[in-house]
Amino acid sequence: MNNEKKIPYKIYLEENEMPTQYYNVRADMKKKPAPMLNPATLQPVTEADLTPVFCEELVKQELDNDTPYFDIPQEIQDFYKMYRPSPLVRAYCLEEKLQTPAKIYYKFEGNNTSGSHKLNSAITQAYYAKKQGLKGVTTETGAGQWGTALSMACAYLGLDCNVYMVKVSYEQKPFRREVMRTYGANVTASPSNTTEIGKKILAEHPGTTGSLGCAISEAVEAALSKDGYRYVLGSVLSQVVLHQSVIGLEAKAAMDKYGISPDIIIGCAGGGSNLGGLISPFMGEKLRGEKDYRFIAVEPASCPSLTRGKYAYDFCDTGKVTPMAKMYTLGSGFIPSPNHAGGLRYHGMSPILSELYDQGMMEARSYEQTEVFKAASDFARVEGILPAPESSHAIKAAIDEALHCKETGEEKTILFGLTGTGYFDLKAYEQFNDGTMNDYVPTDEDLQIGFDSLPSVER
Repeated sequence: MNNEKKIPYKIYLEENEMPTQYYNVRADMKKKPAPMLNPATLQPVTEADLTPVFCEELVKQELDNDTPYFDIPQEIQDFYKMYRPSPLVRAYCLEEKLQTPAKIYYKFEGNNTSGSHKLNSAITQAYYAKKQGLKGVTTETGAGQWGTALSMACAYLGLDCNVYMVKVSYEQKPFRREVMRTYGANVTASPSNTTEIGKKILAEHPGTTGSLGCAISEAVEAALSKDGYRYVLGSVLSQVVLHQSVIGLEAKAAMDKYGISPDIIIGCAGGGSNLGGLISPFMGEKLRGEKDYRFIAVEPASCPSLTRGKYAYDFCDTGKVTPMAKMYTLGSGFIPSPNHAGGLRYHGMSPILSELYDQGMMEARSYEQTEVFKAASDFARVEGILPAPESSHAIKAAIDEALHCKETGEEKTILFGLTGTGYFDLKAYEQFNDGTMNDYVPTDEDLQIGFDSLPSVER
């Protein structure tokens, strides 16, 4: 117990202890993620395929499966100091409330105006766009956290920022939209009439609430149709997991200072950026045979790509204009219910995480949204942070694991990612508090519609 008393409620690193390199977990994977494919040729994509869409330096990062570390440019390190290092928090109050012998820690990424971890990659992608001499970037956003983060990064660097926001979130979260506009971004509800693919989707699905797949299609089309623009994105691709490794590197450095080693590491999973970033350095140790950890990915039951999806090649967008990726997917045609975890509504999962899950290196589970909001409410009442609905999936799993330890008497150490705050999600909290929130779990027949849209690729 004496050692335990030395662990503060919040562990902060000094600025000179922040990571100066990103860690690429692919370098330690014996079986690499399957390559993305050019949809026209069904051959692995090349730099030449991707550079019309993405920034040149980011393409190199995307295709590099072997370099273990990438230097973080000094300008990005300086920007990070505005809100990093972020705290690693010992959830003493939650432990007391649960009366569990487990020790619970969370890495809190909500200490910036974007309200989430998304800024870690937004500034990096914007930096390389600026360095390339581009005028601006286009992107999609679900809950709005990525769009907000990119708006901030573009404002800082003087880049134009065009955001296609999933229509249901555009309508549910007008204040998130206004933060983006305050930072100078142009925000369009997707699907829209401003792109050919948007018009096509609206014609086929009148009144649709949209999806991240739709918004990606529009953002890619917009980037390709304007000189001096490229497309950037907040999750799924390997470059984003690479940038988000700062989360896990900081968490591991903070734990190492106090001789703490987690037994279980938990993150919410939509496209995979925060989960991949949090687990990367720990997964590296597991892949190298140095240590063992349990990794748990948590997703909404309404969009269950890992727990009920298929591991197959699929388009990353609804309009089928992007390269195909091998991932756990519900099909690019899957339109999820308008649940409130907007950042977890993507039809597929990061190819890195998909491959690790397929190898049995991590577990996955899904929860319905009412039980997730119950966990969020319980957490807010004892830890003093109003969590984002996305993050609350990880909270729910952490509570479940802690209660299991209470039953068994095990003193396990649990680490989870608290990706952001829920102050723009009060409409959802209102529905939960009023008792009007519904759960929606797609039937096998519902999912089959998405699976029927999977391309036939023999590889």
